[in-house]
Amino acid sequence: MPRLALYALAVCVLAVVAAVVSFVQGNWLGIVWVLLAGLSSNMGWYYLRRARFERAAASAAPTPAAEASRGVTG
Repeated sequence: MPRLALYALAVCVLAVVAAVVSFVQGNWLGIVWVLLAGLSSNMGWYYLRRARFERAAASAAPTPAAEASRGVTG
């Protein structure tokens, strides 16, 4: 799992906890924590998907040895 995705997930969990604590105390500032949780959740998904696509692109790319055997020069 990419490091930035883990950080975003940690921020998301902490923001949810902060929102719950804030709402339990009767403070409407918890809305900001909910928005931060949504943002960090989206960032976590983005970094996970980006890492998955990069791995797929790296495995699909031909190796230089394979290109040389086909006679492709660059």
